[in-house]
Amino acid sequence: MIEIKGKILSNYRFIDLFAGIGGFHIALSSFGAKCIFASELDKFAIDTYIENFNIEPFGDITTIKEQEIPQHDILCAGFPCQAFSISGKQKGFDDIRGSLFFDIARITAFHKPKVVFLENVKNLINHDEGRTLKVIVETLEKLDYTVFSKVLNSSNFGLPQNRERIYIVAFLKNIDTTNFSFPSPINEAISVNEILEENSPYIKFIQRNDIEMYKNYNFQDTLFGKIAINKPLQIGKVNKGGQGERIYDTRGHAITLSAHGGGIGAKTGLYLIGGKIRRLTPRECARVQGFPEDFKINKNASQAYKQFGNSVSINVLQKILIEVQKIIGKNEQRTIKRFADSKEWVS
Repeated sequence: MIEIKGKILSNYRFIDLFAGIGGFHIALSSFGAKCIFASELDKFAIDTYIENFNIEPFGDITTIKEQEIPQHDILCAGFPCQAFSISGKQKGFDDIRGSLFFDIARITAFHKPKVVFLENVKNLINHDEGRTLKVIVETLEKLDYTVFSKVLNSSNFGLPQNRERIYIVAFLKNIDTTNFSFPSPINEAISVNEILEENSPYIKFIQRNDIEMYKNYNFQDTLFGKIAINKPLQIGKVNKGGQGERIYDTRGHAITLSAHGGGIGAKTGLYLIGGKIRRLTPRECARVQGFPEDFKINKNASQAYKQFGNSVSINVLQKILIEVQKIIGKNEQRTIKRFADSKEWVS
């Protein structure tokens, strides 16, 4: 998590849809924005959300009328990806009805927030042969928004995790977005070593007869040197080396955390730590996602792993929000000046 100087969004209110355990909530509140509504379906994620924010998310967003949601400035959502089944020439609401994005669209259409901020898996670009993203963008444009999207990797924003995600930012068209751009990578050298716990009840080393370390792997290899390599570095495998069976060096980055998947290193991958092999702990997963140290982790370890695998990378959201604030902040200043210069202005 990046330390933010000044509460530059303290006048803004946001809603947190498909909230999970509150990654968007943490990022926005770090700038001073206030959460006024949250929605989440998973009961374990709801428990974690309540524990950390003292806000109980409403349940299934598909059953909540847009009129029942408070007025807000920013709508954020890490929504599930679904293909749009309707074919042919239909567009807009008729083309997204039945998908969970429809709920984002109907709420956006009613409330017209200044900003819609979305996150999804990288594969959204190719999902349903590219049609899913196309309909999302076209729908937001029809609702009078200017839409930007880009794939960013958490590895490039101070987090030791290779996690590529697509981020979508949409501004109301009356906002001048001429100078908006997604943040540039900061490429800060950081490794898994920097997020490791020394003591945890979840540290369980693996002892098996089918562990294979690659023969060309060498602790003194000049590939590593003294600077962390901002990518995962596979150095061995367990069993056949399938997903969840690959071993990585902690001087590199973690693989993408996952909510699902099998193998002995399921959800986190395997790492050689102190000459022994193990998965990451839930707290280490929280750290590679940018969650603060005081974040309360679900006591059910299986659910904790799932929750961090489903969550968003805080640092990336924060960097994008800095760019978002530059745009809406400048537009507010222009509005204030326009009123001040108007003959109708009353002091």
